[in-house]
Amino acid sequence: MTNASIEDQLTSTLLQQTFLDGNILDIEDYKKMAAAYVSIEQCVAVLSDFQADCSYIYAGNFGKFLGLPLGDLFIDSAFEDCIFDKLNSEDVIERHALELHFFQYLKNLPDEEYRNYSTFSRLRFSDDKNMNYINHRTMYLKKLCNGSVLFALCLYAPSTNFRFQTGIDGKIVNIKTGETITSEKYKPYTETLLSKRELEILNHLAKGNNSDQIANLLNISVYTVRRHRQNIIQKMQVANTTEALKTAFVMGLINV
Repeated sequence: MTNASIEDQLTSTLLQQTFLDGNILDIEDYKKMAAAYVSIEQCVAVLSDFQADCSYIYAGNFGKFLGLPLGDLFIDSAFEDCIFDKLNSEDVIERHALELHFFQYLKNLPDEEYRNYSTFSRLRFSDDKNMNYINHRTMYLKKLCNGSVLFALCLYAPSTNFRFQTGIDGKIVNIKTGETITSEKYKPYTETLLSKRELEILNHLAKGNNSDQIANLLNISVYTVRRHRQNIIQKMQVANTTEALKTAFVMGLINV
């Protein structure tokens, strides 16, 4: 499975937000905080600006394992592909899916609470022969009054847990209380991406049913099924139904 479909969906979701005119852009304050944190922890921090579609990377000594120069780096993208390319591609897909869940979940929280949450995951390097793991976190730092996220911070640090496992063990955690937000709590917010009927059709497609069969099962016209299929593709920012099913599977939207 390629990373393109889930990454495209994450990219479009974050970059196509509505950013209100006249915002006071306090990116400089966040840049200073990120740099100070890295100087202490010697980790890697990526501060993303979704409105400007750019990132500021701060690399401590751990950065050399990711092929980064020591110090500061500016990239003309809100997404750090220069780091993602060094990691296991399946883990990156899961990480992107977790952030999509994170984004949808935080949209429904009161403005004063979103800073209490962070994602936690453990990612593999792309070199499976020499298995090394990275602890990864994502936090949203600035949320506008209309709910759009302006700035995000991703942290990369070496993991001391070398136990083999499948998947990234991704979690959304309330860092104020220590509560782990289970998928049963955050998935319903992600499911609002598609209508109830679109989810129903997507599940039938996952079972191998074609448009004619789905029309008969749901007692609707084939034209209506095809229209729903096209809406699914557009909403999920994918090229075709196959990519939609792959993305939906990673995000837990289909139950087969």
